[in-house]
Amino acid sequence: MAMNRIQFHAGLSLPAFLAQFGTDEQCADALEASRWPQGFSYPGCGNANYYLLKVGKHKTFQCKCCRLQTSLIAGTLFQSTHLALSIWFLAIYLISQAKTGLSALDLKRQLGVSYPTAWLIQQKLMQAMVERDAKYTLSGNVQADDAYLGGELAGGKAGRGSENKVPFVAAISFNSEGRPLYIKMAPVPGFSRKAVFDWATADLAPGCIVTSDGLSCFAGVTDAG
Repeated sequence: MAMNRIQFHAGLSLPAFLAQFGTDEQCADALEASRWPQGFSYPGCGNANYYLLKVGKHKTFQCKCCRLQTSLIAGTLFQSTHLALSIWFLAIYLISQAKTGLSALDLKRQLGVSYPTAWLIQQKLMQAMVERDAKYTLSGNVQADDAYLGGELAGGKAGRGSENKVPFVAAISFNSEGRPLYIKMAPVPGFSRKAVFDWATADLAPGCIVTSDGLSCFAGVTDAG
C-alpha cells in the first residue's frame, strides 16, 4: 500500500517548537513581528518613533508624537494575562497538534496551571480559531463532499437523512502542486441545491474550480458562480 503523504507529513515536532518558542523572549519577538511586520507604529497616529518601556512582564511602546502607550499584548487574546507568553504559545501548539481534540483537563496537566486557567485558555484559543476560520474563503482547486456527524439512536433512521445526524459540507483547497492548503467544514440544513448554493456563496471564492461526487445538490455551486 502506498504511503499516505498527508498522514506522514512531518509537521512541527515538540523539540523544534521549543527551539523556536521555548522562552518568553522568543515568543515576544514572534508576537511583535506578527503584529508589526514593518516595525512598530502607533495604532492611533501611525507614528513609527517610540520609546520602549519595561512595564511588568511585557514590552510597552510609548509614541514619541502623541505620548500614548500601548502594550505588546494589548488588543490580542493575551491581553491582561498574568501568564508567561511561553505558556500561551505551548497551549497553542498542544491544541493545534491534537488530532482528536485536547480537553481542558489534559491541558491543565501539560501546562502546569489550574483547571479554570486551562479552561479559559482553551476557550479563548478555540474562539480565535473560529474567528480566523470565518475570515477566509476557499479558492483555486477545491474538493467538496457531503458528510454527517453523529451516531444512530434506537429507532432512528440510518444513513443519509437520519434525524440523529448533523449534515455538513467538507471542503478542502489545494495549491497548484496538489498540496492541501485550507479546509472548511460547514453545517448545512440539508443537502438541497439551495443549501449548497448558500454554502458556496459564503465559503467559496468566485471562479474557483470545485470537484465533487455526483450528488445533485452540488449543482448549487454552479448557481453561485
